[in-house]
Amino acid sequence: MSYSPREILKAKVLITVKTYPQPSDFHGEIVCTAGLLENGKWVRIYPVPFRLLSEYNKFEKFNWIEINLKKHRKTDFRPETYSPKSDIDQDLKIISKLGTKNNWQLRKEIVLKDVFTSFNELIELSLGEEKKSLATIKPQEIIDFYWKETEREWPKKWLGKLQQLDFFNKINLSSIVKKLPYKFYYKFITEEDKNPRKIEIIDWEIGALFWNCLKSTHNNEKETLKLVRKKYFDDFAFNKDLHFFVGTNYEWHNKKALNPFMIIGLFYPPKTKENSQLKFDL
Repeated sequence: MSYSPREILKAKVLITVKTYPQPSDFHGEIVCTAGLLENGKWVRIYPVPFRLLSEYNKFEKFNWIEINLKKHRKTDFRPETYSPKSDIDQDLKIISKLGTKNNWQLRKEIVLKDVFTSFNELIELSLGEEKKSLATIKPQEIIDFYWKETEREWPKKWLGKLQQLDFFNKINLSSIVKKLPYKFYYKFITEEDKNPRKIEIIDWEIGALFWNCLKSTHNNEKETLKLVRKKYFDDFAFNKDLHFFVGTNYEWHNKKALNPFMIIGLFYPPKTKENSQLKFDL
């Protein structure tokens, strides 16, 4: 069983995950935020009302931040889940940012300390005593990238709850992040897989890319989706040393679903000669 201290004071976290903002019944609009401690261990920081943070606290991916954390035991059984110990806007400090020099070498030294190559192994750990809920995994092959159309507006029920939560008028409903009208998926295999897996991608980057492409194509969704596929499949799947950051959906994990994981972020350093040779040898 993994060990999770009740508190991590002055935790130094390398932010690697920021998912697309989502509704929450109790916390308003939140962003699933996760990262790695200096020893390579994962932590999930929840809740983070990212868009309500002060401008100087709006951290980016691959920022090192310092924050006091406490275990989120009462409402989340997952060992990696922590909450800010006090007001995140007062407590959080942005220290520095890891750059991309030398083929992302500094980032790889932290991110690639513990990499899974089998999804089956990861799922076993999530459903066992360890209850593992965050990981980095290297797909063996990316087979496809696709999307499905979904609802275009946030549920009215949630918007009503958000208004009830907004005691201090911090949230203007007209400023709530737009709901993505599509869900995006990778189809891939990992070691020991007999059949391809299809897993949803929920990172912030894919949402931002969709809206930016929609603007550049003058609201042509068909062309926008082609551009998103070009980036996530043609580029990332073939030109990058692609890894997935994966995390469990709380409800799915709690119900012991056959696969409780979603792709919550991507790690895509450029391929090196070693990467290319390895693929050739396989």
